[in-house]
Amino acid sequence: MRFLYLVLASLTAGFLVGRFYSPDFGNAYEIMLYIMIFLIGVDLGLNFRVGELRKMDRKALTLPVKTLVGSILGGLGVALLLSIEPKWGVVIGAGCGWYSLTGPLIAQYSAVYGAVGFLGNLFREVLTIIIYPVIIRWVSPEDAVSIGGATTMDTTLPIISRFGGRDVALLTFVHGFILTSIEPFLLPLILSL
Repeated sequence: MRFLYLVLASLTAGFLVGRFYSPDFGNAYEIMLYIMIFLIGVDLGLNFRVGELRKMDRKALTLPVKTLVGSILGGLGVALLLSIEPKWGVVIGAGCGWYSLTGPLIAQYSAVYGAVGFLGNLFREVLTIIIYPVIIRWVSPEDAVSIGGATTMDTTLPIISRFGGRDVALLTFVHGFILTSIEPFLLPLILSL
C-alpha cells in the first residue's frame, strides 16, 4: 500500500507544480515515454524466456477483444443514459484510456466531445493506477488488466506488474500492445460513420 501512496503523492505534486508553475518541457514527455517503454522491454527481456511466451494461452488474444467490446458497450450505455448521440459515447469508450489520441481526434469533429473524450480516457488511466491494487482482491489479476485498456502497454504497466505479479506483466504488455495497434484505425472509422 505504501507504493500506492507514493504514486498518489507524486500525481498530486505533479498537479500542483503544473497548476502554479508552468515550465516548458517541450517534447520531454515523449522522450520519457520512449525511455520508459525501452526499460520495460529490457525488463521483460531479462525476466521472460521464449518458453513463457508459449505458455500464454488464448487469454492474451481474447482479453483485448473483451476489453474493447466492454469499453464500446459501456460508452454506448452512457450515451443512451445521457441522451446523447450514440456515436460520441462509442468513440469515447473505444478510446480505451488513450487520451492523447482520443481527445484530439474527436476534437476535429466536436470540441466539446473532444474534451470529454480526453478527460474520460485520462480518468480511466488514473483510476487504473488507483484501483488496480485494490480490485485484484476480488477479481483475478489477469482479468483486472482490462480496466487499464490501451495504457497497459506503457503507463499503467509498472503498477499492474508490481501488484499483479511477474506472471501478469507479459499478458499486460501484449494486451496494451494489441489495443494500441487497433485504436488509430478504429477511432477514425467510428468517427466517419
